[in-house]
Amino acid sequence: MAIRHQIIEQPPEAVWAVLEDPELFGEWVVGTSASWALDERWPQIDAALAYSVRLGPWSYEGRTVVRRTEPPRWLELEAESGRLGTARIAIEMRPWGGHTLVIVDEHPLRGLGGVLHAAPLDLLIQLRHRSMLPRLARTVERTSPKADTAGPPEKRSPATQVGG
Repeated sequence: MAIRHQIIEQPPEAVWAVLEDPELFGEWVVGTSASWALDERWPQIDAALAYSVRLGPWSYEGRTVVRRTEPPRWLELEAESGRLGTARIAIEMRPWGGHTLVIVDEHPLRGLGGVLHAAPLDLLIQLRHRSMLPRLARTVERTSPKADTAGPPEKRSPATQVGG
């Protein structure tokens, strides 16, 4: 099982706003070049989004389905990857002061990935998450209102100062 965490310096509702926008998945999910909703219900249970992966001339389209949702605390997904099978991706958002502790737990669930699941695969998932969580943080920061209303710069804590 590959579990990784990151503090995002925004409240859970700001993180949730990114997770509930299916078109933003392509910005922060490593390996994904684009994403789009397959129905208008995202992120309700059984709603799906599609994603594309491109490596040079090769491309693949997959699908991710919501299996559990508790806004703004939990989003659990099942990502379908063709012959490789599916993966369970659980994203938990915990309030952490005025910020959010995001915990991602991902592991193969069905198919070939589930059968061959071993430590080397967990290492690859960990490396992917090491890049993915900072990308999620940047996407949340970019799409969230800035902390300009927190008072003059000299009275802001370092975590709320814009640009610093």
